[in-house]
Amino acid sequence: MSSSDPRPERHWLLGIIARVLIAFAILAVITHTLVRPFVIPSGSMEPTLMTGDRVFATIVGVDETDLERGDIVVFGHGRTWEDATLTDPDPVSNAVRYAGDVLGTGPSHRSHTVKRVIGLPGEQVSCCDSTGRVLVDGKPLTEPYVTHDLPMPDGTECAGDQPSTRCFADITVPEGSYLVLGDNRANSADSVVSCRGAVAGCEPRFVRFDQVVGTLGWRWWPLPPGSAERS
Repeated sequence: MSSSDPRPERHWLLGIIARVLIAFAILAVITHTLVRPFVIPSGSMEPTLMTGDRVFATIVGVDETDLERGDIVVFGHGRTWEDATLTDPDPVSNAVRYAGDVLGTGPSHRSHTVKRVIGLPGEQVSCCDSTGRVLVDGKPLTEPYVTHDLPMPDGTECAGDQPSTRCFADITVPEGSYLVLGDNRANSADSVVSCRGAVAGCEPRFVRFDQVVGTLGWRWWPLPPGSAERS
């Protein structure tokens, strides 16, 4: 071919497709190894996190031995906390969910919930002491992030026949799992939602470590952004 012959041009559409695929691949790597974006779906963590807040969960460096009391975690589940994934009978919606699984953002086959770690594996958690505080292994917690709690009138005792709705009996956290509560205790479907006010035993629900996506690290919208509050 002589130097005067025109060079064949690559089709412009192939170039666009290649760039889009590369961008998707980079996004998938970031959301599965570094950080992942989430939208806060409810008011269960108010006032720390408000409904509609846009946040990033930190993926990198999250290890079972690194989780501490006070960490705010994002964890995935199905229709219930015990279910691993969601099922979607609609083929189009199901395909969109598969894309979300790969990209790490948007609809996926897992729902995501945000709560604060209160009880670590092997610990015993209960509520409340005489001033209404949560106890871990018999020691009361100081929780400045809780401003909306369930009522506990003066003189109420959790050991009585009619305990406050704030009360729940001793719960032992299984190995490899965590007891989590919302900061908005008055409106939070958390680990002890079925146990509050119960005189007898109940069925708490726990978060296994393999369900944890990451720890909450940064709220980027609405402005100004800032780190998530931790005890």
